[in-house]
Parts: sequence; C-alpha cells; structure tokens
Amino acid sequence: MAQTLPSPARASRGTDVRAWLTVAGAAVAWLIAYNVIQPLADWLAYGLLGLASGSHLGEAVAFFLYDVPKILLLLSGMIFAITTLRSFFSAERTRALLGGKRQGVGNALAAGLGVLTPFCSCSAVPLFIGFVEAGIPLGVTFSFLIAAPMVNEVALVMLFGMFGWQVAGIYLVAGLSIAIVAGMVIGRLKMERHVEDFVWQIKGGGGAVAEQHPSWAQRFAGAWQNTREIVGKVWLYVVIGIAVGAGIHGYVPEDALAGILGEDAWWSVPAAVAIGVPLYSNAAGIIPVVEALMDKGAALGTVLAFMMAVVALSLPELIILRRVLKPRLIATFVGVVACGIIAIGYLFNLVI
Repeated sequence: MAQTLPSPARASRGTDVRAWLTVAGAAVAWLIAYNVIQPLADWLAYGLLGLASGSHLGEAVAFFLYDVPKILLLLSGMIFAITTLRSFFSAERTRALLGGKRQGVGNALAAGLGVLTPFCSCSAVPLFIGFVEAGIPLGVTFSFLIAAPMVNEVALVMLFGMFGWQVAGIYLVAGLSIAIVAGMVIGRLKMERHVEDFVWQIKGGGGAVAEQHPSWAQRFAGAWQNTREIVGKVWLYVVIGIAVGAGIHGYVPEDALAGILGEDAWWSVPAAVAIGVPLYSNAAGIIPVVEALMDKGAALGTVLAFMMAVVALSLPELIILRRVLKPRLIATFVGVVACGIIAIGYLFNLVI
C-alpha cells in the first residue's frame, strides 16, 4: 500500500509548531538566566575575586559583571521580538499607511509608526527618498525619521528593565511629543526647497509590491539571524558603555555629579544636550551610562535629555542625511529637535 505523503500545508503547520516550541524553550531559558545574574555577579565580585563589598573597585566590578549579561540578554530578547513584529511591517507598507495624511494627524501617525517600525540611521536616505516619492509631506516624513531613532526600541526595553514602566513611559511620551511637534514645525516652515533637487526628480518604481506571507518558522528564523547580526555588531559598544558606567558607578562622587547634572543647575540640561549631540553611541551603549548617572543623583530630565541627544542627533545620521538635505534644513532639523529635547528636560526636572 502506498504511503500517503503529508500535504504542504500540514508540513508547514508542523514546522511552525516546532518553531513555537523552540522559541518557548528559549524563553524559559532566558528567564532562568536573567534571574541568576545578580547573585552570580555578587559571588564573582565578592566571593571568587575577593573584593570588599562597598569599596570603589568592588562596586565597579560588581556593576560591570551584572550589567554586561543583563543588557545582552535584554538586547537579544528585544531584538528577536521586535524583528518578529517587524516582519509584519515592511517599509513599503509603512509608506502606504502614511501616504495622503494631513499635517497633525499625519505627524502623530508617523511618530507612532516610527516607534513600531524602528529603522537604523543607515536607512535614513532610502526611507526619506521613498517617503517623498510616495507624496508624504516633508513635516510628516521628519516626524517618522525623528521618532524612529529617538524612541529607540533598545532604550525603551532597557529603561523598562532597569527603572520600571514609569521612566520608560516618560521616555516614550517625551520622544513622541518631540517627534510630532518638531515635524509640525518643520512642515510649517515650508522648507521643501532645501531638499536636494535629485530627490524630487526620482520617479516612482511603478507597480505594487507583492505581499509576502512568511510562515512563523520563517519569521522566527529571520528574527534569530537578525538578532545574531545586530548583537554581533553592538556587543562591543555594550561592553564599553558598561565599563564607563561602572567607572562612574564606583568612582565618581555623588555630590560632584549631582552638581554637574543636578536639577538645581539651570545650565545642566542645555549642557547635557550640547555634550550629547556630537557624541555617537547606540542605545545599548548609552543606557548603562544613564543608569550610572541616575544612581549618582543626576536629575531624570537632564539624563533623558542627554540620552535623547545622543540617539536622535548622531553625527553619522546627519552625515548620511546630508546626501538628501541641504545644510539649512539639516541645521533647522538639529535646532528644532535640540530645543524640543531641552524643553522636555526642563519640564521633567520641574515636575519630577
């Protein structure tokens, strides 16, 4: 009797079930590993290495040994989840959702999509060209491009893991507000003439992009590959950032740091933004520094302003955007966003 072969649909369902079981097992292992980091770090620092608890070196080493695996675990889990979600949102679909929207509503929708569909600064030029090609207003386009790096998924998840939902929520609301208002301001200024001429001359590619419907196994496989690639690229930034944070945590006096970045110093917020704008770091590298600064008594609004300036106004992104924007529009973009960040910093220092 001939053996009946499984249908393609049945085989696909079986592959998806195995993929889900694998992901569920990995999630359990992730939770177990995350919960043993703290006692393991303390044992390594104070037990195995014999460092004195409360000493500058002991505190710095314990901070480093705790934060490196903690942040790498958070980063890996977050990237996997976000990449799986992103498989439902292509750049083409994002542009389609934003097309034809008016200012105000379009800015809010664009900022929200910037959070859900985060793209790296390397995608700034093709995204900008694609949005202009789709007829999306310039201000709406900027709301998306501001929100995507500013409300960074890495920073959001890590802030939640380190400080709780209140701080993460403040960061989310502040970033969305800046993206919406800055985009509306840029739109009101009517600066289309400061976009490079070749951008307006690009014609549409014609034809709709065929919708693809990958299986869950394919989505998970792509997410795992993306996770390995991204973590492989940023792990060194993580280690360096945590090393800096550990040094601040262990050695920088609280009074000195509070005097520089404390809420009583009126100039601390603009100074934090001025320092952050020329710096370049991804969120994975800057969050450990943020954690150490807050542990030392720095004001929340000042620290958030510093972090937002670093991730939203990085030099590499500005250099890349120079290919499609003229200097005056870039300067306006930096000025509007920097003013928004400073205002948010002062506001949260005042009310918190």
